[in-house]
Amino acid sequence: MTQHSTSFQGNKLRLYLGSALLFISIFTTATIDGILILLCMPAPFAVRYKIATAWCSLVVWMTKFFCGLGYEVEGLEHIKGLDAAIVLSKHQSAWETLALRHILPPQTTLLKRSLLWMPLWGWALATLRPIAIDRENQRAAMRKLLDQGTACLQEGLWVVTFPEGTRTAPGEEKKFGAGGAMLAQKSGYPVIPVALNAGEYWPRYSFLKYPGTIKVKIGPPIESRGRKAADINAEAEAWIRQAMQDISTR
Repeated sequence: MTQHSTSFQGNKLRLYLGSALLFISIFTTATIDGILILLCMPAPFAVRYKIATAWCSLVVWMTKFFCGLGYEVEGLEHIKGLDAAIVLSKHQSAWETLALRHILPPQTTLLKRSLLWMPLWGWALATLRPIAIDRENQRAAMRKLLDQGTACLQEGLWVVTFPEGTRTAPGEEKKFGAGGAMLAQKSGYPVIPVALNAGEYWPRYSFLKYPGTIKVKIGPPIESRGRKAADINAEAEAWIRQAMQDISTR
């Protein structure tokens, strides 16, 4: 149970109505967007990517319009001038899976392969060059991340990973997986750590979206050349944990 689900003192009718309108709007626009992306399969990747990113930006706007939930970003100066990087991000809700595509440069995302099996939406997602892995086969998943991730980075696409592997509730911490750090060690591209407290307003498994301001904190690049993955991962994890203490309202 989240902080807001127990302490919210605002207008409950507006809370439920806004959350319902957001749900309906996301469902409707995602369907339209998915159809557009599939129709543009013969077009260059950049066209499909722009359509998908425009939808993510629309969802961010609708979240503010219907639910009064905005966001602020600290540290954008850390990513200026970078050709590509590997993002290790905190993962608390579905919000960041959309918002990071709106906030960060063109990217691909490490995700579980089963997401691509969803009719329409998953099929559209499959055209956006995700790094889709089978978590049951960790060796094959790591090989795919290293090979496909390196290729994407060399083409100028950022690689976004959620090293905790799944959404965590506010205040909860999980051990970081080594995939993103291994990719950094192999490719030599820097790591960008990202902390955020989206779960305090957009809780996992919750229909309700609470008003407020999500804080996103982008850290300075972590050098990977000549370093071991374990050291890279430890530095990113330590930075994110400290940043979470700074931005969390719990």
